[in-house]
Amino acid sequence: MTAVVKDVLDAHPAAQDDVHRTELIRCIEECIACAQACTACAGACLSEEMVAGLTKCIRTDADCADICRTTAAVLSRRTGYDVTVARAVLLACATTCKVCGDECASHADQHDHCQVCADACRRCEQACNDLLASLG
Repeated sequence: MTAVVKDVLDAHPAAQDDVHRTELIRCIEECIACAQACTACAGACLSEEMVAGLTKCIRTDADCADICRTTAAVLSRRTGYDVTVARAVLLACATTCKVCGDECASHADQHDHCQVCADACRRCEQACNDLLASLG
């Protein structure tokens, strides 16, 4: 994935100098990976015998997947870049990943898919926070 995100950003005619490229690329990649993990985890939760006990997990997975996809899309749009919008979506994404990661971690001892999702959420949360810090 790194090559695709990096290549697309490198090919953009209006590349921005105010965003640290390494953090930006990592954040976009982690958002995409987290969205996939959350979508898969929600689907796996729906297949569990005690699905009623996983309602909150499924909901947070769906919310997190949506926010991560949106964050990756917003960060990928380099034309007309607005740092205020970038900060807002990064904060929303980091917060949502924290909530989802905590929820999935609470089921991780019973469901391997929840552990995988919790780990992806933690990586995405960190990537969002790292990019936020680099924005100043």
